[in-house]
Amino acid sequence: MFKNMIVYRIAESWQMDLTQVEEALAKTPFEECGATQEKSVGWMPPRGEEHGLLAESVGGQWILRLMSESKMLPGSVLARKVKEKAARIEQETGRKPGKKESKELKEEAKLDLLPMAFTKQGSTWVWIDPQAHLLVLDTGSQGKADEVVTMLVDALPGLSVALLDTQTAPQAAMALWLKEQEPPVGFSIDRECELKSADEAKAVVRYARHPLDIDEIREHIEQGKLPTKLAMSWDDRVSFVLTESLQIKKVSFLDTVFEGQKQDDAGFDTDVAIATGELSKLLPDLVEALGGEGRTELGGAGGSVATSRPAPEKQPSAVDKSAAVVTTEGDDEEDPPF
Repeated sequence: MFKNMIVYRIAESWQMDLTQVEEALAKTPFEECGATQEKSVGWMPPRGEEHGLLAESVGGQWILRLMSESKMLPGSVLARKVKEKAARIEQETGRKPGKKESKELKEEAKLDLLPMAFTKQGSTWVWIDPQAHLLVLDTGSQGKADEVVTMLVDALPGLSVALLDTQTAPQAAMALWLKEQEPPVGFSIDRECELKSADEAKAVVRYARHPLDIDEIREHIEQGKLPTKLAMSWDDRVSFVLTESLQIKKVSFLDTVFEGQKQDDAGFDTDVAIATGELSKLLPDLVEALGGEGRTELGGAGGSVATSRPAPEKQPSAVDKSAAVVTTEGDDEEDPPF
């Protein structure tokens, strides 16, 4: 739960209680795709229990879960089906289908294939802190976050949110921390980072499982390369990767968080309590380390959404962790192993 975080500020004018949220979400519950339906999105019980509540509260923190299901229809399969249909028309009539007819054939082929297509399901955890007026989404994709926010704004009357903003840009702060080797109070710099140049070359330098308190890092920054990702730890309790767009990725709770926990202390309530308990303390400390919260423009009671930050890069893939890695490459390479 909450391996990645995209954080929004909720307008203080929004006032709904948990019962009202439950009733609003119940209007769009998740249902599996129909035979010819490409995608289905809706709310499901966070506990995973059939007919359970769609909005749960643990320690005053609200947890929701958005489920999506989509049909996997490879483009090559669809193209082959369209080609077969077009060939049949040409054989029967002696003419090739025109542009408009080809488009109709594609839709017809899609409807033929969808009932046989495999489905893929995925869910996104949603955390609302009603006291701190924060919305946290467990995703590293801005596109997915936009989809979840749209569903929330459509479902909850008067909801208005904007991406969390800070007085100091994360990139500028990360560059200073690396150059001076002085992380903010309560934080430490770990062994992974990515630096990227702003010129046309878009050169990228990536460090993984490598000490960052070296002159080479400072030289890269002085030459114009700026950090886009930096691995950090907070209070020896939570490790994470901070990005230039203020996304928090690869969240991991360290052993100190679980000291005193019994082995049978597991389940939904415990997971939520641990995650929200730690992260609700980390977030204000991180905002303070970035100079405090910026002036976020929120819409009024009409439920508008302000999203000004750029979309993040694609999610990186896992790699062997047995050795330190330093790479220098162009911008067209895949994301680093963190």
